[in-house]
Amino acid sequence: MINRATFGPGGNSESFYAEKYKSTLQAPAWLAARGLDAYEFQAGNGIAAGEATLKKIGEEAKKCGILMSVHTPYYISLSGVEEEKRLKSLSYIEKSLWAAELLGADTIVIHSGSAAKISREEAMRLASDTLTRTIEAFGQTKIRLGLETMGKINQLGTLEEVIELCKIAPQYHPVVDFGHLNARNVGGYFVTVDDYRRVFDKIGSALGSEYAYNLHCHFSKIEYTSAGEKKHLTFTDTTYGPDFEPLIEAIIKENVAPRIICESAGTMAEDALEMKKYYNAHIQ
Repeated sequence: MINRATFGPGGNSESFYAEKYKSTLQAPAWLAARGLDAYEFQAGNGIAAGEATLKKIGEEAKKCGILMSVHTPYYISLSGVEEEKRLKSLSYIEKSLWAAELLGADTIVIHSGSAAKISREEAMRLASDTLTRTIEAFGQTKIRLGLETMGKINQLGTLEEVIELCKIAPQYHPVVDFGHLNARNVGGYFVTVDDYRRVFDKIGSALGSEYAYNLHCHFSKIEYTSAGEKKHLTFTDTTYGPDFEPLIEAIIKENVAPRIICESAGTMAEDALEMKKYYNAHIQ
């Protein structure tokens, strides 16, 4: 169990490429040199890298002390109404677990599903069925199956929905995207330290303290409309939020050690480091 919060980016910052780095093989050392300690491998558009490359990235991450996770393909459809398409999600999850093993990742992150064309109750029923089948197929994995809170109102992925889905099996863990929750609530959801603390408290009460202690999190400022999430921003934004400082203070007050993956638009490593510096300056 990790006893301090850890920080890192989701994918590679623009500065990584501006410094003439080209391969994610170089990312672990680049991150470690900047004082970061986590990295989420982005496979939203599918896993294109081969076995040898994934294994080398994993070896580099271990050597550099970088904790790894994997974001699974966006086209996974836990609540899809077409059963053939929905159950094809199992093969995408299987490939994501394969990649995670090679990368030495301890968590894969899965989108919760859509409720755009059906009721939320039906979407939850379909997602529950898909996740039950996932456990039947891959339940022996030691990799955490993370279910992400989502930013658009017509998606599954409120905190309450994610917690309910995580009750299907102990392998499921909530992945709390604070920017998403703020956006789907059209702002103002996270303002005070207590606003953030209630997330950890709710997860601990519903699933157990160990699920809250090493919670896997995403953070970014996100522009929103009446429909929820529109686009990711950087920490320079002063309009949409949420602010990270109360989150860091909540982490310290709750005495938890989450992994915070920053998903800012292009400055994810820089903004992750800003969060870590604030954390280090305030923790005893």
